[in-house]
Formats: sequence, C-alpha cells, structure tokens
Amino acid sequence: MMSFKVLTLSLLAMLPLAAFQLPANSSQCLVGTSDGWDSSNVTLTLYQKSGGAWKPVSTPWKGRLGKSGLVWGKGMSPVPPGVRTKKEGDNRSPAGVFEIGGAWGYDTTIKKNPGLPYRQVTSRDLWVEDPASPQYNKNVILDHEPSTDWEKKQQMKQDDAAHSLKLFIAHNAPPDVTPGAGSSIFFHIWRRDGASPTAGCTTMEKTKLQWLISQMDPGKNPVYVLLPKAEYAKYKIGWKLP
Repeated sequence: MMSFKVLTLSLLAMLPLAAFQLPANSSQCLVGTSDGWDSSNVTLTLYQKSGGAWKPVSTPWKGRLGKSGLVWGKGMSPVPPGVRTKKEGDNRSPAGVFEIGGAWGYDTTIKKNPGLPYRQVTSRDLWVEDPASPQYNKNVILDHEPSTDWEKKQQMKQDDAAHSLKLFIAHNAPPDVTPGAGSSIFFHIWRRDGASPTAGCTTMEKTKLQWLISQMDPGKNPVYVLLPKAEYAKYKIGWKLP
C-alpha cells in the first residue's frame, strides 16, 4: 500500500499539470496530435471558440514533425516532473501548449490578418541556433552582409523553398530563453510532398500553411497544442482543450 507521504508527494507533483488551463482570452487553437512520442506524423485541426465552446473551423489535415518524434517543450503548459525535455539538435518537435507568433517569408507581402507581424527575410536576417550566443533563438538583423562562417550558418534565407514562408511557434521563446533547450521552431512548408520529416518544426503543404497564416488573428491569442493522442486525451478536460 502506498504510504501517506508518498501519496502526498505524488499529488503535489500533479498539481501544476492539473491547475493549467488554456488562457481564457484565447479563442483560436490549432491542435496537432501524433500516434505516439516517436511518430513524425501529425494530424492538424484549427478550432475557434464561439459561445464558450471550441468548434472546428477546418477539416483535419496532415503534417510532419521531427524525425525522432516528440518530446516535452518549453511553452505555456507545465512539464511533468522527471520527463525528457527538448534539446538542441535532438530532432524532436516540442510537445505542449505554445503561443503562435509572427510570420517570416521571402515575398514582399503575404495574405494575413493586419495585426499579425510579418517580416520579409533578407540576407541580413539571422535566426540564432548557437546555444553559446546571447542571441540564442532570436531573430537578429545585421547592419552588414554576413561575412563570417558563423553569420552565414545562422542565415534565415538559404534559397530553400521549404523555408520561404514560416510561422513562429513560441517554444523556448524570448524573453525567457534557456540555452540549449531548442531553437528555431516554426510551421513551414514540408519537403518532398510530406515524405520528409523535420528537425523539430511542424510542416505542411504550402497552400495549407498559407491558409493557416491567413487565419491567425493576434486579437484571439492563438495557441498551438501539440501532443501524442494519449496525452491529449489525458489532459483534454483538465486543460480545457478543444
């Protein structure tokens, strides 16, 4: 039989998870579920809150995740004690609940909500993936053309169609960035028509990404819920998920 002390400690460890709920002022939620922690495939559905209830505003569509699957990430939701968490270079997508940020792309303009920040990426735009840098997991805009190997390695624009349009997933995001906990997590265009997994991002076909970005309304405080199906079912009621 479990002792009173052990039972108490177990209950205390569960409190942060039980106490978390989606923000009351969030009325837009993208849900991604995978078959398990080691799956690189995801099913995505966009929901909107109406009359206090979540309702789908899209049919489900397919996407790809990190080639090694999922791992708990650093976002809005609490992380269970003792679990493995996202690390730089682990080829896993961060699981949990995350704010959805601005968009970046190669085109001059894109179809979007007027309130959603968009930056046209130039050769001087970096996204720093070096954990030793004080600018880790931040967009840095140089006042000169990249000249060092380090600067060139961090460039956002790499003549890569898959990264020609992207939407930020606020994992390990500023201002609370932990060195080495994972960087540069975005929604972007998938490779080989979905045949290729990612290094940690969530990808989808171009037309779906364009549509998703056009739907994002900062006034609705959009969030991304990414979990294996079993965890989604486990937390759905307590976290007030769609």
